[in-house]
Amino acid sequence: MAYRPNGLARAAVRFKPAAFAGTFVALMMASLIVAACGILLETGLRASMPSARYAGAPVVAAADQAAHFTTGSGEDRSDTATPLPDRARVADSLVARAASAPGARTAVPDVTFPLHSGGKDVTAHGWGSTAFTGEQLTAGRAPHPGEVVLAAPGAAVGERTTLTTAEGPRDFRVSGTVRSASGTSTAWFADAEAIRLSGHPGRVDAIAVLPKRGVSAETLRAQVAHAVGGKAEVHTGDGRSAAEGSELAYAKEMLTGLGGSFGGIAALTAVFTAAGTVALSVGQRAREYALLRAIGTTPRQIRRTIATETLLVAPLAGAVGLLPGIALARWWFGQLKEKGAIPGAVDLSVSFIPLVTAVGAAVLTALGAGYLAARRPSRIKPGQALTEASVERVPLGWIRTPLGIAAAAGGGVFAGFAAHNTGEDAANAALGVVMLFMLAVALLGPLVARGCAALFGLPLRGAGAPASLAAANSRTNARRLASAITPIVLAMAFSSVLVFMHTSEDRVAADQQRAGITADHILTSETGLAPDAVGKAAGTDGVTSAVGLLKTTLLVPVGSGGDRWLESASAQGVTGTAADLGAVQDLKIETGTLRLGRGEIAVDSRLADSAHVSTGDRLDIRLPDGTKAAPKIVATYGRGLGLSQVTMAAADLKRHVTSSFATEIWAKGGSAQALSGLGTPTDRDGYATARSLDRELNAWANTTMAAVLGGFAAIAAVNTLVMTVLDRRRELGTLRLIGSTRRQVLRMVRWEALLVACAGIVIGSAIALATLVPMMNGLTGQGPYIPPLVYGSFVAAVLGLGLAATTLPARAALGSVRRVRS
Repeated sequence: MAYRPNGLARAAVRFKPAAFAGTFVALMMASLIVAACGILLETGLRASMPSARYAGAPVVAAADQAAHFTTGSGEDRSDTATPLPDRARVADSLVARAASAPGARTAVPDVTFPLHSGGKDVTAHGWGSTAFTGEQLTAGRAPHPGEVVLAAPGAAVGERTTLTTAEGPRDFRVSGTVRSASGTSTAWFADAEAIRLSGHPGRVDAIAVLPKRGVSAETLRAQVAHAVGGKAEVHTGDGRSAAEGSELAYAKEMLTGLGGSFGGIAALTAVFTAAGTVALSVGQRAREYALLRAIGTTPRQIRRTIATETLLVAPLAGAVGLLPGIALARWWFGQLKEKGAIPGAVDLSVSFIPLVTAVGAAVLTALGAGYLAARRPSRIKPGQALTEASVERVPLGWIRTPLGIAAAAGGGVFAGFAAHNTGEDAANAALGVVMLFMLAVALLGPLVARGCAALFGLPLRGAGAPASLAAANSRTNARRLASAITPIVLAMAFSSVLVFMHTSEDRVAADQQRAGITADHILTSETGLAPDAVGKAAGTDGVTSAVGLLKTTLLVPVGSGGDRWLESASAQGVTGTAADLGAVQDLKIETGTLRLGRGEIAVDSRLADSAHVSTGDRLDIRLPDGTKAAPKIVATYGRGLGLSQVTMAAADLKRHVTSSFATEIWAKGGSAQALSGLGTPTDRDGYATARSLDRELNAWANTTMAAVLGGFAAIAAVNTLVMTVLDRRRELGTLRLIGSTRRQVLRMVRWEALLVACAGIVIGSAIALATLVPMMNGLTGQGPYIPPLVYGSFVAAVLGLGLAATTLPARAALGSVRRVRS
């Protein structure tokens, strides 16, 4: 009868389903991870949302809302785009050029800026914008210079009203009123006056172009693009939302980073772990393949059998993992929306591409791992196959061993490089440490397992017969031990790095805030404080110093060589003197002297190291609206993480932000009651708590990624442990037959589980420390902070899962042995 490998493979899956259950679970989880991350990546690449403000303007011309940074030259030239912290604007001279397009009926300059009226917030526009927003007068007429149209309860035509602009209060005559559909207070000025009042003279947010009758949006877009001559980007359709700011760009960058960077690490981890499970499954059937070789089966037939088994399990496992993968992506996306990281109008994109990729990854992983695992049993001689099936052989592979040694050496080199550098260079090098050491553990698994068995087995030899037998089993079954240790190492290493990176930064920031805040009172306002509030605070009884702070974000080039990029840096624009600032903030000046002149800045020393500049140098920065500047560094300080990374005069910032109102006033002396009329007062502890809330999103993201990756690795570890215990039914039965009690066998299994868990915890923790120490030294100048309770929970979880994953299947295996004996 002809040998039929396909039939044998179907029979193996049908009559021994338990042997393939672990493989099925591992491949399903790999598919789940790849599908979820792929969906988030695709959403980031395709994300779009309909325009809100410019829905009634078919064509909109606006500035590029990203800062472009070019490195290298020639073939090595690369350009990276970073979303801007604030809105970039275009010159108002382009309005006439856009209006000159043949198909344009009119071109409207659009500005949006905040005002204050009687303690209330008012949003202001130019009256021309009503041509595309659709507001209609309910009384009066359009505004002339010195006049305003209001959408506010109680407003009446002809009365005088005082509106506070960034330059101070001004009186306007109400020329008309508009019914407010949203209930918010809105003001409209004559277009030229609106541009002047916005604080950005000569600049407008965007230009809305309305077509003549019969002119299509695409035709008009081409005409306007030609008219403005590349001085602005021209948008139609959903692309108009890009003219409204960087909100969508930030969401796209975060989703692509989450799905790409983290997804790449997670996918590699999932595939690597699944491959190890497949290899373990093939190795557990070495006796079967040895028997097949003994009866004359050819190596090709063995490989075909394993490939067929894979194709019978992997596609189904990959398909089953798709639904939970989609559910995970939807939950993750929804959480990001709830936390405000993604605009509400952006939808999750789910197409066949990430789903097919996930199933394909599962199939290719299984085929590749099965082929590699089948190489030796399919090539060796039949007699030798039977011998090796009885006694495990741990050869030094000619491929895996050199690669593993190279990965370990590379991890050591990266760790040394990170330890001798600072800033982002150290952090980036540290990221390579964890990946290389993890690769080394996976490649050198049997050797690492044998070393762990010898080291951790020493104390077990004197702990009784079950413990001594557990140590002996671990030494003689290194491959089985390696399969169990590797996913535990993954869980500990990656989870520790992601979680403790945040706890370390949070601890340093909190310490710097406590030490750096010397003000007695801090007044805050989300929408900005009145322009004269700083002067009033300084004149309050008992106040000895008061400064206003305009909080925003800048972009600073960091990195070295050809690997440079723009990084966000927190900034404070100061209204007041350097002496007053020194009275309310202890920045811990390290070099230079703090000054607040025009064109001068002070920067955090870690940021200066990352940018490779020092006191006296000029730092090329991008202001919030993308404007290039090169201020002179007059000082560096050590508490930027807790306060602000860049300190400069508010006058250098005001024309480059949408709202130039100060957001905080820091005062020394006086009483909270006397200052309460200027803003919401808080003390040092209250301000530190409020600032920590700004880091919640990053903390949540790190914790979620740690949970996803650590959860997957934990499930993989449990799956592997269950597979190894169930495969040992014969061994456990033999122990019972020679007189070992059920309790002694279970104690042996528990000791083995403890050995595996402790080895994984120690190696994973060592890799995490090798990564965190240089990383945190580079980012904060201090070592990592590892909360004992959090680390203890990690250890307890690993130990608990390890014991449960071995004890429960061992009990089941011993139960089947008892039934057979009876």
